[in-house]
Amino acid sequence: MGLEKLNSLYREVILDHAQNPHNKGKLASASHQITLNNPTCGDVINLQINLDDTDKIEEVAYTGEGCTISQASASMMTEAVKGKTKEEALKMAKTFSDMAIGKKHSEADLKELGDAQILTSIMEFPARIKCATLAWWALQRALLQESDED
Repeated sequence: MGLEKLNSLYREVILDHAQNPHNKGKLASASHQITLNNPTCGDVINLQINLDDTDKIEEVAYTGEGCTISQASASMMTEAVKGKTKEEALKMAKTFSDMAIGKKHSEADLKELGDAQILTSIMEFPARIKCATLAWWALQRALLQESDED
């Protein structure tokens, strides 16, 4: 596939997630939640997570507003981590954050990220890195906090 066609496909996937977000909304209750913002761009993500008894992400949802990249990344992240254990999700968040600053990862690690792996092209635009990583930072911080139920 030519580079131009590949870039076009990436743009289509990003726009699709931004215009038709997955898991956008509020959960009735959440065991973990956090709100983060990116004041540079005005992005805000309120992430809610419910872990089951085995520490798997049973439900995940987000609300917020911001640029296309931040909203698409949040949509992609929620899809990628649903059904994963807390440890798997934390590893994925680390992989994504590393990827955003240009660190290399195995194809298997990148494949785990699902659609979010296409955001590697964001590294060409340093001002957009915070937009792409906001939801993933929220995931890390929410999962590393104590449960709201404790």
